[in-house]
Amino acid sequence: MDRDARIKRLQFRAWHRGTREADYMMGCYFDRLHQGWDEESLSWFEALLGQEDPDILGWAMGSIPVPPEWQGPMMERMQRLDYIKIN
Repeated sequence: MDRDARIKRLQFRAWHRGTREADYMMGCYFDRLHQGWDEESLSWFEALLGQEDPDILGWAMGSIPVPPEWQGPMMERMQRLDYIKIN
């Protein structure tokens, strides 16, 4: 799959999680940051999309510990939550 097709697929999946909160958080994170991601970062995000919404939200908000396999700069960036637009 070429990069453009992969980006479109990931964007769709980020915005269609199943809960409004997760849709918004994951969609905003992807839209705001994916332009600077390399293949490793895209793969990390793609794998993260396979996790459960309550887990991802809990990790991002710091209400539950982040498992070692998800720790690192991508999760640290997600935990800032400054990519979410609040009007």
